[in-house]
Amino acid sequence: MARLSRLALPGEVHHLIQRGHDQQPIVRDDEDRRAFMEALRECAALHKVVVHAYVLMDNHLHLLATPPAPESLSRMMQSLGRRYVTRFNRRHGRSGGLWEGRFRASPLEAAWLLSCMRYIELNPVRAGLAERPEAYAWSSAAHHLGALRDPLVHDHAGFWAMGNTPFERDANYRRFLEEGSSPEEVEAMLAAALRGWPLGSDAYRAQLAKLTDRPLAPRPRGRPPRKTVPN
Repeated sequence: MARLSRLALPGEVHHLIQRGHDQQPIVRDDEDRRAFMEALRECAALHKVVVHAYVLMDNHLHLLATPPAPESLSRMMQSLGRRYVTRFNRRHGRSGGLWEGRFRASPLEAAWLLSCMRYIELNPVRAGLAERPEAYAWSSAAHHLGALRDPLVHDHAGFWAMGNTPFERDANYRRFLEEGSSPEEVEAMLAAALRGWPLGSDAYRAQLAKLTDRPLAPRPRGRPPRKTVPN
């Protein structure tokens, strides 16, 4: 069976996941992390992809981003691979690919935006790398909690709706983070991104169906039921 094309729709927020091959590190130290983030900023700007949230872990990357064109996400990630992987290989005396195949992505409805931001920015806390999300230097959490201004991050309207002032938004978002992600939320977000299906309501999928001919849900398995011919 042919592999489905990646679902990438202009103007829609997408959750991207890129993993290291065989769960191997994609960064080994802070010099790698700085180089990765510099390359990501350059490639996002080059292809005009708007990044709303991110976390760079040792062996994978999460992004929440909006592309201006269907091919923008792929071109950004291809550019990132060329710029960063070449440098990583040269620095560490290795060759070959770094990624576990192509990146995974799914568009998501606005109602899922904050939940996905929370899941992304709590990654280091869940992994035991930081006690507080903003203490981890390689994510957008510090930006959203008012600790610094991250030039990579462009706040989504859904985040701005959390308060009328920066102080109110920061406080409300902190409380939202402290609530944590439910197992059901995490399962839904990961399943959608890894399988390439949109995350949202039936109405959202119907809206997306007007923008693409690609299937938006798995087809039923097995043969269709045989029609009964009346006697």
